[in-house]
Amino acid sequence: MSNDRGTVGRSPVIRVTVDVTADRGNRVLDAARDATDSIPVVRTGTTGIGELEPLVIATDGGETAFFASPRPSTVRDLAADVEANGLPTDRADAIVEHAPGVASLPVPPDSPLAVGRRRVLGPCGWVDPLDPNEYALVSPERDAGDIADLGLLGRGRGDATADEPAADAWKQARQTDGEPVVVVNANDADDPSRTDRTLLAGAPMSVLDGMAAIAEYIGATDAVIYLNETDTGLQRRVHRAVEAAEGKLPVVPQIVVGPDEYRAGAPTAALESMEGADRIEPRRQPPTPATYGLYGRPTVVHTPRTVAQVQCALRDPDAYDSDAADPGTRLVTVTGDVAAPATIELASSDSLAVARDAVDMDGDFKMACVGGVLGGITRSLDITATAGSLDAATLGTEGVVELLNDERCAVATVGERAHFASTENSGRCVPGREGTRQLTDLLRDIYQGSFETDKIRELGRVMRRSSNCQIGAHAPRPALTAIEEFEPEFQAHVDSRCPSGTCSENL
Repeated sequence: MSNDRGTVGRSPVIRVTVDVTADRGNRVLDAARDATDSIPVVRTGTTGIGELEPLVIATDGGETAFFASPRPSTVRDLAADVEANGLPTDRADAIVEHAPGVASLPVPPDSPLAVGRRRVLGPCGWVDPLDPNEYALVSPERDAGDIADLGLLGRGRGDATADEPAADAWKQARQTDGEPVVVVNANDADDPSRTDRTLLAGAPMSVLDGMAAIAEYIGATDAVIYLNETDTGLQRRVHRAVEAAEGKLPVVPQIVVGPDEYRAGAPTAALESMEGADRIEPRRQPPTPATYGLYGRPTVVHTPRTVAQVQCALRDPDAYDSDAADPGTRLVTVTGDVAAPATIELASSDSLAVARDAVDMDGDFKMACVGGVLGGITRSLDITATAGSLDAATLGTEGVVELLNDERCAVATVGERAHFASTENSGRCVPGREGTRQLTDLLRDIYQGSFETDKIRELGRVMRRSSNCQIGAHAPRPALTAIEEFEPEFQAHVDSRCPSGTCSENL
């Protein structure tokens, strides 16, 4: 039975978590629907835990049974059993008892779903992504001004207020002459980063609601969601969510797509792309987008995870501590040498070390790159998930933790990232254009017996201070942090020896 009506509060009901591009998930969904005539089978978004999906979640009253990654044939039997006999608890991977009608995914203990918190991620995998009635929408009644003094920081490299108080941009946009606009920047070509995509696929109404609350506060009637042109599955999901939100929210966005290029995800480069510029490059600042943004209008540019935090804070302000240096939670995608990636949510008191509990790692842990492709390299994850702690540890705040095993070579790893920066930068500023090339050359020279640490450190200092773009500023970070952690490994390469055996063909 195909039934896409609301699921919260209904019983019995079968949910199937399906990513927007998951063919196997669609086959599991179809199998469940073909097997039952009386029980609604609802497609939800991903929970964020790739290892478990597609995940079949069967609920009857205050009890929910979880079946991880089943075969379609198994799902047909499960659905038929639920219809005839109730929950088949004897075959479930987990059983959770909860209050009937809960609006957030009940979490099985001893499961990757139990890692961290599920505050912003709560609807993901549980509610119908395309039904606004399943969400506690806040923007029809309240605007972001109610939490302007909370101190929420922007999240992600695509946010114009990254690691800075988001409300500063709201207030600036309110005070600037012109018709303001809100941009939700979700064009991230850094493949390991899945946080924003998880939210837009699994809880798009939370993103739309938070965006509308900001628009109401700054007086904007226009809003834009900026997506990657190659992610057609997500485009379809967001289009359907926007159509469903018409008449429910005070402001709904138009959808614009941009190129599948890393540089196009930077906040002001996103504005250039949306304006149809032939060359995608970041703008010089000041002025900031809040003063002069899209087509010269005062513009607030946030990532989906930032506006979802706004929606969550408006819905439950008591869960946020305004005295905290980094209020709220942070979404983190755990990836790298793992069986399947996972997106989890960490409070400011949580250590990044818990991220390892969300995945099965291939091989023994050697190091992690924290903060995206140009994040910092570290041996230890005993660092709290706040912007201040991550910055103090010279790591990135992008929301990616790549777990790398003992077959990885530190020299090769940072060399690949330096090369990435040299090819992906816009070429607008000398540090970004020439500095990334020089950094790549200095790292290649190690294989020829020359390891000039002072030159690498000085180059990194200059690039951090003078680059116009994030790529140039962050490009030295993987190399500088890896040298601090693995200098003997770099020295071994000078002597034509790779301790991990990865670079044998290059020595």
